[in-house]
Amino acid sequence: MRELNIDQLRTLVAIADLGTFSAAGRALHLAQPTVSLHIGELEARLATPLLVRGHRRVAATAAGADLVARARRLLRDADDAVDAVQRHRDGQVGRVRLACSGGATTYLLPRIVAALEKSHPNIDVQLTLGNSAQLMARLFVGDVDLALVALPQPGYQGLTLTPLRRTPILAILPASWKAPAAVTPAWLARQPLILDEPSTNVAQEVTAWFARAGLRAKVRVEVTINEIARQLVAAGYGASVLPFEHPDETLGGRLQVRPLRPALVRRLGIAHRPLAQLDGPMRRVLDTLMAFRDAK
Repeated sequence: MRELNIDQLRTLVAIADLGTFSAAGRALHLAQPTVSLHIGELEARLATPLLVRGHRRVAATAAGADLVARARRLLRDADDAVDAVQRHRDGQVGRVRLACSGGATTYLLPRIVAALEKSHPNIDVQLTLGNSAQLMARLFVGDVDLALVALPQPGYQGLTLTPLRRTPILAILPASWKAPAAVTPAWLARQPLILDEPSTNVAQEVTAWFARAGLRAKVRVEVTINEIARQLVAAGYGASVLPFEHPDETLGGRLQVRPLRPALVRRLGIAHRPLAQLDGPMRRVLDTLMAFRDAK
């Protein structure tokens, strides 16, 4: 016996609900001969009468009524399956591997995650944190789908870098220190410093900032997590130079911040493959990231 045909089952259910072949045809947008063909083929396949044709209405036989009840469940499952595929096609369901540079995790990343959870709860966003240069390499080989990285980055063939945000880099000092209104390389070079490890973009920017003044920083300790640097500064262990995005990053007043003179800025961008190569979920996550783009 061949497998049951979904369209024929749908026709059978419509006749059982509406009582006539013609009414079922109108509801399903089928010509009456097609309706008759569906039922004829279904009864022939099962070798069992399914409908009794009366003068005014059509009624299901006992076998037909049993099949109608089971067909309703099959049709619901089939409709659910189509809806699930369509949600994948439309980007409402899926998995996206999002990489994020460590420097953007304290303030920006939680906001991005909250926005994704609110707008796309059925997209499974898998996070990878790390160094921007390493994340670019992982994106290039396909280990991640999108990457939020510090700029500039070396170009990779086939990858696009879209600027996202510019964040001031400020001097982060213990609240008890006496400090000038604007911090210069000469003043900061005399302080013990807690800086990012050298491979990060911020550390390289700060090193170049000192070098342009003919100076070299006295690094007391290198860290890989900005939150650790802030906690050490709050404890009085030294000063740091970090991107500053929100007043909460003063740790309740235990830190003070000062602008640098000359100023420094941390730039973030989104790295991704060409839009034509991104599936629906990736496009939706990318659109959410772009909503955090500043106007600068």
